[in-house]
Amino acid sequence: MNNDLRRLPSLDPLKGFDAAARHLSFTKAAAELFLSQSAISRQIQTLEEQLGVKLFRRDVRRLSLTPEGEVLQRTVVEVLARLEDACAGLRASQRRPRVNVSAAVGIASLWLVPRLAAFQEAEPDVDVRLSADNRMVNMEREDIDLALRYVSPDEAPAGSSLLFEEEVFPIAAPQIAARLPAVLRAEDLAKLTLLAYDDGRKAPWLSWEPWLVGLGLTHARPKAVLQFNQYDQLIRAAEDGRGIALGRGPLVGQLIAAGKLKPLGGARQRVATRAYFLVRAQRTARPEVDRFASWLLAEAKETEREAGA
Repeated sequence: MNNDLRRLPSLDPLKGFDAAARHLSFTKAAAELFLSQSAISRQIQTLEEQLGVKLFRRDVRRLSLTPEGEVLQRTVVEVLARLEDACAGLRASQRRPRVNVSAAVGIASLWLVPRLAAFQEAEPDVDVRLSADNRMVNMEREDIDLALRYVSPDEAPAGSSLLFEEEVFPIAAPQIAARLPAVLRAEDLAKLTLLAYDDGRKAPWLSWEPWLVGLGLTHARPKAVLQFNQYDQLIRAAEDGRGIALGRGPLVGQLIAAGKLKPLGGARQRVATRAYFLVRAQRTARPEVDRFASWLLAEAKETEREAGA
């Protein structure tokens, strides 16, 4: 497809042609577009010169389209209508209140997205734009209203609100959990695939090594290890029965409640060095942002309540 836009006529002559073709009158077309009759005439003349064809038959008292003009009119009507619809849609989207949210991929996929339908039902007139990214975005530069951050409590920005603390424990699909004893033994581990998380950053609390040491399995070897750099992919693999994983309590609570995953035996580990926080941008508050922030905090309280149940 040839995309040389220099060969296309400008929009103004096409608009002038459209009006003249509908009215079959340069005078009426000029009145519609708030131009002079001579301006419309020049636009049509320019268009005919660019295309190398006559678009109108100019009789003494009558203006009519040539066959070439009829072909062009059908296309111009369709293109202008589609352009008008697109522009109207863009204007409408700007009029609707919208909340821009940033979150790491794991909490976005496993915690926030499954709950968004409830917010949309409660606030159908508020749009939500979710940007899932593991990097720490600049909220002001990237026009982010709210961010869900996974940081040390000491690193939480001033004014941020605690959503919930981190808690880690082994999990597996029910069909795997049913075959395992309350405490894993070396012979059990030899039949299991460990689903490991490593995104290039140090997070020993999400590593299997401390857990195996605590179980006295320092020298034991699993059947295999599958490594993931995105936590939601690791959890989907655990749901599919690909192996056992370290579940992060706030993120897997709904999956456990739904019977898709099951905690394995052993204590749950609270991680004092990490927690989930809600951060607001430092700019003028908007009602829709306030409502979404309040909804997030309420959902976080429900998540904490479910974890303690």
